[in-house]
Amino acid sequence: MGTRRTTLPGVGTQYDFTTDDGQHISVVVHKDGRRFIGFYDRDDPDACLLSVPLSPDEATALAHLIDTAPIDAVRTDGIDLVTEHIQVTAKSPYAGRPLGDTRARSRTGASIVAVLQRTAATPSPGPEFRLSIGDTLVVVGTREGVDALVEIIAGG
Repeated sequence: MGTRRTTLPGVGTQYDFTTDDGQHISVVVHKDGRRFIGFYDRDDPDACLLSVPLSPDEATALAHLIDTAPIDAVRTDGIDLVTEHIQVTAKSPYAGRPLGDTRARSRTGASIVAVLQRTAATPSPGPEFRLSIGDTLVVVGTREGVDALVEIIAGG
């Protein structure tokens, strides 16, 4: 199962993935925090069969039901601040390199507040922390800053 991320200018971000059974599901995250889950026809990937709108609180509640090991989200009601997890993949130009090479904060304004690894978590990693394939970066910043950091880490 792969996830495709698409920036929707003026709207937010769309995340698409296909389940192991071939079902196409899409989640649109609006800049104001609203979310929509869309379910698509297997034979016509452009035909949305059902769209379910969710408020930020409903999306959080649903995530807690689905995720077997949820990480509590930081409450950001009323402020332009988001948290997101960014995976370091084999395609990332920063895999195997020190975190400082990303220059994340100076380039995007977003902060990497922790790195989650298979067996450990490193809060407040320093610039010398070496990133590995499979690491998950916990990032805090504006929507625009976090989106820019996703592109940097992905190598886009």
